[in-house]
Amino acid sequence: MKAATLIGILVAMAGITFGGIMEGTTPMMLINIPAMLIVFGGTLGATLASGGMETFKKIPALYKRAFSAEPPALGARVGLIVGFAERARRDGLLALESEVANVEDDFTRKGLQLVVDGTDPDMLREIMETEIDAMSARHHANAKGFEQASGFAPTMGVLGTVMGLVHVLGNLSQPETLGPAISGAFIATLYGVGVANIVFLPVASRLKAISEEEVEERTLLLEGIMSIQSGDNPRVVAEKLMSFVPPSERAAAEAASADPKLAAVPDAAAA
Repeated sequence: MKAATLIGILVAMAGITFGGIMEGTTPMMLINIPAMLIVFGGTLGATLASGGMETFKKIPALYKRAFSAEPPALGARVGLIVGFAERARRDGLLALESEVANVEDDFTRKGLQLVVDGTDPDMLREIMETEIDAMSARHHANAKGFEQASGFAPTMGVLGTVMGLVHVLGNLSQPETLGPAISGAFIATLYGVGVANIVFLPVASRLKAISEEEVEERTLLLEGIMSIQSGDNPRVVAEKLMSFVPPSERAAAEAASADPKLAAVPDAAAA
């Protein structure tokens, strides 16, 4: 389910909230504006300072990606490659030139164009693997920003708690105010630890998982393109690429291989 990350975060927040209510905590007790400013403002600024403005601008898109990324269509990719293998086997590699422009996926289109241009196999593999490595590096940098935020947030929470306790110690002459003041001071730690473990770390882990899925998908495409260039039998190409597809999805993949129209899937994201 593509919305599993968002659902998981909401379930975690609901569990913590209702658990606190059962222990006697009211929602209004958890609202502390100064603590919010310290934790969220401090985390925001520290993340901006460590990651730079360009990485910071990607945050909304990365949240959207983590919450709604489509699972990789490996079966459809197999069908796409097998369709091209059949055409190349029947009409020759140059026959693919008329179809390259209609391929939606940039990575596949680039690989097929290199095949049509007669690129040396070793050079083709090197170019395409470099493309995969560059994509993986970009994705790693994107996830790193959330990992950094998950480290800054608890620290900002402790900082907020210390500031609150300083205020408490400055008012020891008013013992009737100590309880609420100490309680408010620890709200900052709650915010910091909570947002780090409920939001930032899960999003970072999800972005890494999406990246791994896309690397696997592109590796499948690369092996298929190399097989097309080698002139392998389409049936052999299908069997070779099917090893990338989970057993539970192979029936659908075989159907896509039998009907290339089912393989017209959108471009894989490479943010």
